[in-house]
Amino acid sequence: MSISPQEIKGEFLKSKMGITGISILAILVIISFTAIIAIPSETFSEWNNPTNWISYPKIAIPGWVNLFMSEKIPEHKIIENPFETTETLGDISVISHQFAFNFNYDFFPNDFIYEFSAQYTGTPLLEIIVVRPDGLKLELLSTSLPKSDSLTVHKERIFSTDDSIRKNLSLQFEKFEFSLENLSAEDIVFSNTKTHHPLKGNYVYLINLYGIDTQNKISESKLIVGGKAFGIMGTDELRRDLAIGLLWGTPLALFIGIVVAIASVAMGLLYGVYAGYKGKKTDEVMMRFNDVIYALPALPFLIILSVTISNSIFVMIGFLTIFGWVGVAKVSRSMALQIKTRGYIDAAEMMGQKKSKIILRHIVPQLLPYAFASIAISVPAAITTEAGLSFLGLGDPSFPTWGQILHDANVFGAASRGLWWWIMPPGVMIAITGLAFVFIGNALDVIVNPKLKR
Repeated sequence: MSISPQEIKGEFLKSKMGITGISILAILVIISFTAIIAIPSETFSEWNNPTNWISYPKIAIPGWVNLFMSEKIPEHKIIENPFETTETLGDISVISHQFAFNFNYDFFPNDFIYEFSAQYTGTPLLEIIVVRPDGLKLELLSTSLPKSDSLTVHKERIFSTDDSIRKNLSLQFEKFEFSLENLSAEDIVFSNTKTHHPLKGNYVYLINLYGIDTQNKISESKLIVGGKAFGIMGTDELRRDLAIGLLWGTPLALFIGIVVAIASVAMGLLYGVYAGYKGKKTDEVMMRFNDVIYALPALPFLIILSVTISNSIFVMIGFLTIFGWVGVAKVSRSMALQIKTRGYIDAAEMMGQKKSKIILRHIVPQLLPYAFASIAISVPAAITTEAGLSFLGLGDPSFPTWGQILHDANVFGAASRGLWWWIMPPGVMIAITGLAFVFIGNALDVIVNPKLKR
């Protein structure tokens, strides 16, 4: 006896397991749309480009860890929108960029870096000054940019390890009550004047460009204050923001799982129904072929195919589909054998309807509830198989899938180094996604399978 879509919907809404699965899936879909809309596609395509992440910290823990620590770890700050002013003093133009931020941590930052791109003519003077919370001004740098007789663009990255910065700070030793010997530039800048402890409060970095041409300007101005904590999910050995990888991994996982599940179930359903309806030698030959595919060890073959043919994510979807349809074909074939004995099938044959029309109009619709349950149950298998292949290094490295993140964590020894934020989040996301579809699939299976319902 077939079940109408309305009955399936009514029974499904009564299932706590099904509602839980749908709720989790809705959250995953929202995360997927957020990733696609909010994160630039360039970030996705540049996932494996080291230069794209040069401004990020290496192996930084998630920033929220500070909420549970008595001593606060400095967070990595990337400040890209300075307050800009322009003044003209006679023939001299002064372009100023101000970077203000709050430093409220119990340890010194790792470093500070100023990146900029200046457009100028002549030999302008670049000056960097920091104003501390106690009102003390420290001159960090005063240097001339390379001379140019024509309008030119100069790009540079100034590090706190620069010898000139360290020398300028050491000349201001009288402002401190302790020795500055063997101290780094960041230790001096962020230190209390009386004791060598971090000075908390608001800091302002002043960048001044002095020139005699009003066409001079500073663009792409960025201040980086290095820290050991960053973002929601931290960073990895290659400085990549793991939150971006986890977000992008969500639509990729859903895409892989759903496409493989739909394709394999559709293929197996049509194959099994056709074999069951035709019967006799056709059924025998088709089922023997099905048994051969079913007997093949899927994982070793997937590994061999990935190594010898291609590890493209689209080719992998095809491989997963090839090995995913055989189980569905067996069940659909047995159901088709029962359905074809019913009276309306005999009536359709007597009326001269084509066999393809009988299969698609009278048999396949009876199996759709089973097909939907099979799709939901097949999604986790596809996701975990892709993650397993990627973990073994056989996935597509150009896509930030959860399995690829776990592979990179394994390569760099994240487990032995205690880098839990690199391992746990992708593993938890794989488990949660699989659990959502298992809940949905089991709820549907109970509805469409009378024996389970009883």
